[in-house]
Amino acid sequence: MARITIRDFHDDDLDAVVRLWWEARSSGERPVYSLAEVTASCRQDHAVVAVRDDEVVAAAVGRAAHAQGWIVFFGVAEHARTGDVTGGLLDALERKMAPLGLGTLSVLMPEGSRVDLLTSNGFQLEHKLRYLERQMPVQRRELELLKDLGGRILPRHLWEQVAGMRHEKQLLEERLVAPLAQPDLADRYGVVPPHAVMLFGPPGTGKTTFAKAVASRLDWPFIEVFPSRLGDGVSSMAAQLRSVFEQISELEHGVVFIDEVEEIASQRSDPPTPTQGVTNELLKIVADFRDREGMLLVCATNFVRALDAAFLRHGRFDYVLPIGLPDAEAREAIWRRYVPESVAPSIDFAQLVVLSEGLTPADIEYAARRASQDALARELRGGGGVDAGDGGIAAGGAGAGGAGAGRAAGDDGRVSGGGSRTALSTADYAAALRVTRATVSAEQQAAFSEDIEALARL
Repeated sequence: MARITIRDFHDDDLDAVVRLWWEARSSGERPVYSLAEVTASCRQDHAVVAVRDDEVVAAAVGRAAHAQGWIVFFGVAEHARTGDVTGGLLDALERKMAPLGLGTLSVLMPEGSRVDLLTSNGFQLEHKLRYLERQMPVQRRELELLKDLGGRILPRHLWEQVAGMRHEKQLLEERLVAPLAQPDLADRYGVVPPHAVMLFGPPGTGKTTFAKAVASRLDWPFIEVFPSRLGDGVSSMAAQLRSVFEQISELEHGVVFIDEVEEIASQRSDPPTPTQGVTNELLKIVADFRDREGMLLVCATNFVRALDAAFLRHGRFDYVLPIGLPDAEAREAIWRRYVPESVAPSIDFAQLVVLSEGLTPADIEYAARRASQDALARELRGGGGVDAGDGGIAAGGAGAGGAGAGRAAGDDGRVSGGGSRTALSTADYAAALRVTRATVSAEQQAAFSEDIEALARL
């Protein structure tokens, strides 16, 4: 049998390394690193091969990071698995990487691999270790394009932060997220992943928040297109819109969001309006999106009735989903987000939830921030809170929550033992609610209910 020699990797050896990687994969010893990573390290990092009769029968590929060496790939053809080949190959890679000043040479092996090939050559098996990986949402080539589009990668926890709103979240999870995130599961049930969806509801109800949460849940880039920014005086709004979406089409994945879409998708008329051309262009874009994989167009409107009828026909948007006012669970979560942790134990959140019924998330945020600002102003003017009888919070206040806000100071945690006062109390928040105007009127809420019956497509 011909003698095996070990030498540095040459570019001509790449095909052989690829073959060894596929052999390892097909034998059940699935390589930890992808083929693209292995081939890149062959060329850019450190690699050695074992050769017999001009055939590469084994390869070891490594890279260094922060004084630690990692074996990216270690593959030996089945007919060449001898101690001399394994040991010689590992020793050669170690010598090649030694000048880098490495403290350790480490390797990750999938379950089922023959770790004896390594333990017999000085490697120690460390237990209680798990290999985890996470795919990068945007590849390097896409970063500049995403920057030009004003897009961004959102934090991965936004979906969990949308507390309450169980019905809306369930709809989005079942209709949008699951088919896009698990296409194989969708295929099993004959579900076609969505390409375009319309969110509608009163202003301030969180449509943008939901769109961002979907992008976060999918781990896709989020790109917002602003109708008000289209048109630069040189090219038409339609041309600008087309140019933006041509750039977006170069991304592999993305959630594209258009808020207040009624600005460029209002009902067409005769004679044509100045925006009719951009409306026609948007209809073409929606049709193009239906042929794209890995992209989702989310449009949002406060006035779904104002949209051109063509947008709401079947075949344009997969779903037309209503997003209404926050439910009790969501209102409590919003309150807890803005009430300082230091005073939260003394706050009657159940009362605030009742008093804020019919308010949007933005309304509740305003009331919470106003209460905090008023408390700070009192501290700066006189030090501490105010007594229950002070004019800032009348004992029998009227308006939203007048009954609850009129409790004695000792009941809401304003006055504590020894006469000291807490900075904020339930009464402070109730007082702020009384001067907070509801964004959504009763008439708007009634119209929203009618729109759900007439236009929603779930």
